[in-house]
Amino acid sequence: MLEYEYALNYVLWGRWDDLFTIMLRTKDNLLEKKIHQFLHAYYYPHHQQEMVETHNELLHYLEHAMSIHRVEI
Repeated sequence: MLEYEYALNYVLWGRWDDLFTIMLRTKDNLLEKKIHQFLHAYYYPHHQQEMVETHNELLHYLEHAMSIHRVEI
């Protein structure tokens, strides 16, 4: 669960290098994909709307993952 909390913190504070590190180390393939999509949209923006959508999708997934892991504990 810690990686989700760290990822959320890094997204909220704009710590993209640390978020990239989580992307490389996580065993959660969906989290890796969501982070990758967001960072790609952020660093290579074609449309600002794409960046906002991927940011929101990442936040939504982190919220969902954290709620599931809290129930299991």
